[in-house]
Amino acid sequence: MIEEIIYIESDQTNPYYNLALEEYLLFRVKKKQCILYLWQNLNTVVIGRNQNCWKECRINQLKENGSYLARRVSGGGAVFHDEGNLNFSFLVEQNDYALDKQVDVILLALQKLGLNAVKSGRNDLTIEGKKFSGNAFYEKNERCLHHGTLMVNVDVRKLSQYLHVSNEKLQSNGVSSIRARVANLENFCKEGLSVTCLKEKLVEAFGEIYGLTPLKLGMEQIKYSDLQESIDKFSSWEWVFGRKINFQYEISKKFAWGEVVFQFNVNRGKIVTVGVYSDAMNSDLIAAIPAVLKGCIFEKDNICAALSQVPACDRAEKKIMQDLGELIGEQEF
Repeated sequence: MIEEIIYIESDQTNPYYNLALEEYLLFRVKKKQCILYLWQNLNTVVIGRNQNCWKECRINQLKENGSYLARRVSGGGAVFHDEGNLNFSFLVEQNDYALDKQVDVILLALQKLGLNAVKSGRNDLTIEGKKFSGNAFYEKNERCLHHGTLMVNVDVRKLSQYLHVSNEKLQSNGVSSIRARVANLENFCKEGLSVTCLKEKLVEAFGEIYGLTPLKLGMEQIKYSDLQESIDKFSSWEWVFGRKINFQYEISKKFAWGEVVFQFNVNRGKIVTVGVYSDAMNSDLIAAIPAVLKGCIFEKDNICAALSQVPACDRAEKKIMQDLGELIGEQEF
């Protein structure tokens, strides 16, 4: 039985820091203790542990806009975080894990705001059939994590911009997101709603559901040095992009000099093999391309840099390589 409840509010909006702090709290939660962690990320797409990031979001747009791509430890689908979204995490030992009770904290907090939300399936919370919260779960070393999103006033334009990707030419064995109709909580509040107000109600509900007084853990008690290893992990290329997920990506286009088809086979974020097929007359030029792309990171700039290494002997071949570089540059991955 839980005998102590603690809450902590992150004062950072960097996703790698916040995910590191979540992991830090998970492995330090004590027996008969439950921690409620509240946090926000700035312009971030967060994907599930086993998802293919190239399939779930427009990576290049995130990069160009100075936004983040992060991968969490739990499963589930891709979500967009901005400062209009509040994330919650319940951290507790396995023996005291109680999903229904944890969900009740969220539902009671919303009731205090005049909102009648319901649990939908295992992972979602909805109002009037529209999803405002997705939940995910993780367990390790007899410690459990239940975390999720609460859309207060998320910029849905950015959500659609980053998350909705055309996948006709990508085949992957990664877990895919299930898109749902989403809505902000403020749309259901006559007097509006702020993230600050929602935080206050969550802490109140936390105490009432568990019948205990929530104790605050201040950020000043967290040493950055204790999080550094986890921050390095969550921000690393290997963690975000280098998961062991095989996928194939195909690109094709017809030019004045002929048609070309690229078929990339990618694993751990790098091109394992690539087939380049074309009816262009410059067969030796086309045949030289796969060798320079093999082992290349599956990212526009890297692919274009590799293509620039293919020797073009005359004006016609230089035109072909220029067109191929522009074709790669047009892609959304």
